[in-house]
This record gives sequence, structure tokens and C-alpha cells, in this order.
Amino acid sequence: MAIEYVGLNNIKGPLAVIDGVSGASYEEMVTVTMDDGSKRIGRVIEISGSKAVIQIFEGTSGLSLENTRTQFMGVPMKISLSMEMLGRVFDGVARPIDGLGDYFADEERDVNGQAINPVSRVYPNNFIQTGISSIDCLATLIRGQKLPIFSGDGMSHDNLAVQIARQAKVVEDGADDDKFAIVFAAMGVKHDVANYFKRSFEESGVLNRVVMFLNLSNDPVVERIITPRCALTTAEYLAFKHDMHVLVILTDMTSYAEALREVSSAKGEIPSRKGFPGYLYSDLASLYERAGIIKDAKGSVTQVPILTMPNDDITHPVPDLTGYITEGQIVLGRDLELTGVYPPVSILPSLSRLMKDGIGEGFTREDHSPLANQLFAAYSKVEEAKSLASVIGEDELSDIDKKYLAFGKAFDKQFLSQGMYENRSIDETLDLGWKLLGMLPRTELDRVTDDILDKYYVPAEE
Repeated sequence: MAIEYVGLNNIKGPLAVIDGVSGASYEEMVTVTMDDGSKRIGRVIEISGSKAVIQIFEGTSGLSLENTRTQFMGVPMKISLSMEMLGRVFDGVARPIDGLGDYFADEERDVNGQAINPVSRVYPNNFIQTGISSIDCLATLIRGQKLPIFSGDGMSHDNLAVQIARQAKVVEDGADDDKFAIVFAAMGVKHDVANYFKRSFEESGVLNRVVMFLNLSNDPVVERIITPRCALTTAEYLAFKHDMHVLVILTDMTSYAEALREVSSAKGEIPSRKGFPGYLYSDLASLYERAGIIKDAKGSVTQVPILTMPNDDITHPVPDLTGYITEGQIVLGRDLELTGVYPPVSILPSLSRLMKDGIGEGFTREDHSPLANQLFAAYSKVEEAKSLASVIGEDELSDIDKKYLAFGKAFDKQFLSQGMYENRSIDETLDLGWKLLGMLPRTELDRVTDDILDKYYVPAEE
């Protein structure tokens, strides 16, 4: 029979401390009953002797130190899983909020998941098409990869997240669109942003393949720590039990990290950089490393975490540590955003470390890799020409530098810029890249072999 403890020793922020506890376990779930009989749930986050520290998901407001009754449930937090979750909207701890009622649970799983054995991992090498040229051509997303998007406050990362969720698909022989799903988790978002996400998926007709988890900005901060774990547990269920290819979009990981910092501060832990807990790296890794492909499994989990860099500082702890764990990054540039470029992908600091193994003949097209290398090289020379023009004036530039400036303007306007509902195939993207390179003399294209140039290069008409 479960023991019920009456009274609390201390309350601090979202945490409650109970004394005289025996047999409690770390991350064990707890039911807290208030004076009026209403119940809240929490979990044990720290045990010290006979004291247990509990995170209360709905917050501690209204709790009484004397009359609150606490019962330890003896199990970690679990989430009910089912294929019926597709097309549904849940709150941050996986409770339905779309008005459609409960669903029939196929099984329950611990939200903390299990680490993938490195020996069981399969190296990712299949291309996921997002329909966005700057990503598909220059920072290609590979199935099973974790590729974050680094953005800034007020930039168009929400629009980009919706467009990726709407357009993404696996491009390979025998791929079944019915076996592709999106798990979309939003943390700490405002009501209007949450409504925008729901409305966009409903209107585009892709909601039936999306599982949405929404933690709003006025929801308890403790829920924010659980939301990505619920999302990833759902993704693992769909991928490794039902053989689906699942793309997980997590926005905004900076909100998650700040929630972790708030709880850490309430626990009285010694802070590290900018007040974040010293275990931020390992905590983020416990989320990011749940992406991948497992040997003998037909499904896969791919992650696109989105995070906002405070003051656009890429050395801030959250993007800094994320960059160490993940396999590349897509960086959004504020300068491009201010000039009206959407999506404002800054291609020079962006990269995909797994790109080389998932493109080329048999995956995308034989010219993909050399074309991408040449576009990177040409765009870097555009930046050099812009710097020189700012010193000596554009009229004093050499003819070739003027051609690079013209190429850069066309590249921003035609290649980087595309409509929110413009879904370009990989062939359209690569053909557009060659069209733009035609603005440059063939002698400048030193990253491409003559065989590829003979086949694809067409000089632009003067």
C-alpha cells in the first residue's frame, strides 16, 4: 500500500521539499493533493537523506505547508503512445488540448527514453528534401541527422519551421509518404505563435501527419523541461515500432535551457556560464543524441532543433554547446532579414557535416557536391568584393569583381529568396545554381571538373 505524506517542509518556486521520506526514487512521479481536493503531479528531482525535492508541474501556488498530501507513485513519468496521436495537438506534458478527447493507448513509455547503443547506430546517408534551396543545396539535411537552426529574436524562424514541416519528405527509391511523420514541439511560445502553428498545419492539410506538443509562455516552467522528452519519446515510438521516418522540430531550445536554469537556481545549484547549470551540455546531449538510425530498424529519427541566440551571439552557451553536440548548423542572418530575404540563411557560417555522404549520384545528382562547393567559393568572393567596394567605391572595382557583385545580388534574390509556399525540388534547386554560375566566366569555376562543366555550365547571355 502506498504511503501518503501530509505536509511540506519548504516551498521554493516550482519546487516543494518533503522531509521524513523513505524509499523514494530519483525521477519518480508524485501526486500532490491540495486542501480543496484538487490534484497536481510532480516528479522527484533530488534526494538527500530523508528529504525529497519535488518539481510540481502545475506550479506551487496555493499549496499549503501543513495540509498538502503527497503520494509517491513508484514509477517514472510515462507517456501513453498510439498511432492515433498523428493529427492531434497536446500540451507540454502530452495531455490532449484539441478538444477531441482521449485516445486509445497502445503502450506506455518512460519519457526519458534510452540511449541508443553506438554499436547499433547506422551512419546516416539519405537525403531529406525540405524544398528550400539554401538548405537542400548547401546545408543538406540527412535522414537520421541532428541539424540545428541558429536564429535571433524577432527573426523568421517560426515561418521557416512551419515551411520545413509542411514540405519535408524523404527522397529515395521506394519511399512512402505515408511512412513520413513530423513531431513538432514548441516551448515557451506565445498564444498567437501557437495558434499560427496550428492554423498553418490545418490549412496546408499536413496536420494528419503531425503530432504537436505546445508549451505556452504562461504554462508552468517545469512543463517546458518535459516537452522535448515527450516529443522524442513519441518520435521513437513511431520510428522504431511503426517503421516511420520521423522529423522532430524543437523550437525554441533557448526557452528550454532558460527553464532548466530557473529550476537549477531554485534548487540552489552552483551556476556555470551565464547562470546556466554546469550540466547543460550533458542535458542537451541527452535530447540531441536521441536522433539517429538503428541497425535492422526500418524507421529513423531526424532532429531540427531551433534556438534563438541572445543578442545574436553565437558564442552564447546554448548555441555554443549545441554546435558541439550536433552535426552542423543553419545560421539565419539578420542582415539578410533586414534586406527582405526569406529565408535569411547565411550560407558561409552554415554547414551540414553529414552532407557529403548523402548527396551525389544515387542520392541527389552527380553535380550536387561540386556545385555546392563552387557556390560557397563564389559567395565568399562576393563578400570580398563588397568589402573592397566599401573602401574604393564600386565604380573602381575590376570587371571580375563587378561580375561577382552582380552574381551576389542575383544569388540573394533568386536562390536564397523564395516564397513561404514555394517548394523547389532538388533538380530545380541545382539547375538554378548552375544558371547563376553562368553569370561568371568559366575560368573562375575552379571547384568543378571539366566533365561536370561540359555537362551543366551554360554562360549567361551578356
